[in-house]
Amino acid sequence: MLTAILRYHSARAAVIVLGLIVALALFGPALAPFDPLEQDTSAILQGPSGTHWLGTDNVGRDVFSRLLAGSTVSVLSALQCVVVGFLLGVIPGFLSVYLGRGVEWFTLRLMDALITLPFLVFAVAMTALLGNGLAQAMFAVGILIAPAFYRVTRAAALTVANSQYVEAAELMGADTSWIIRRHAVRKVLPAVGVTFAAMTGASLVIVSSLTFLGIGVVPPDPTWGGLLASGLQYLYQVPFGPVVPALLIVATVWALNAIADALRDVTGRPTRRAPRKQEVTSDVH
Repeated sequence: MLTAILRYHSARAAVIVLGLIVALALFGPALAPFDPLEQDTSAILQGPSGTHWLGTDNVGRDVFSRLLAGSTVSVLSALQCVVVGFLLGVIPGFLSVYLGRGVEWFTLRLMDALITLPFLVFAVAMTALLGNGLAQAMFAVGILIAPAFYRVTRAAALTVANSQYVEAAELMGADTSWIIRRHAVRKVLPAVGVTFAAMTGASLVIVSSLTFLGIGVVPPDPTWGGLLASGLQYLYQVPFGPVVPALLIVATVWALNAIADALRDVTGRPTRRAPRKQEVTSDVH
């Protein structure tokens, strides 16, 4: 499957971009030339230079160092959202298909209720209830994206449950757990993988939006959204301030969506069977 995905030019470019983002998330804080929290009142709102590659912010902190340090927080926060949504959506999606009408009715009503929740209000309420921290905010976001995983998992699992080979396995005495392990998981994983990649990009946008508004992040911790907000705040003094954080967010989201599109095309496209020699001969005659 990986070889098939890499046949797409966009997917190859996306893998390169994601590789750079992962490298920033893993090694960014160690590569930062300055302490991202260190203030220098003699170098406030300076432009790019040999010392400060991306300039400094309103209290003299090195923007490049803060960008590197904020990569880890931003990427890990987006992954936390997706993992929470994955667990809260995929497991009930399977259970709604294989555990009867009662579980199906309850999970459907629960997911419908989550869809109707206003995103920003719910995130603010959760951070007020659990404390203003990025982990709490991301848990709230994970709850809100769980219906996307639930619907995809349920639709794919229903297709498997209604297939003839599953009915044949049930007639031969196969239990539900064996059918899930042997057939359902393998058929559902591609669809869930597409959703996982797409929701990771969406979660990064949500994380950036929340930190842009100051929700979930504890100052002066750096994040991409926080750097974008501070850059826009002092746009007149430093016009290029928000450019790099915005480009990182856009590039990462584009790469994740490109991977999701390539994975969807690979798993959804039927494999063409090469014609056998006898068929070719008969067509010629």
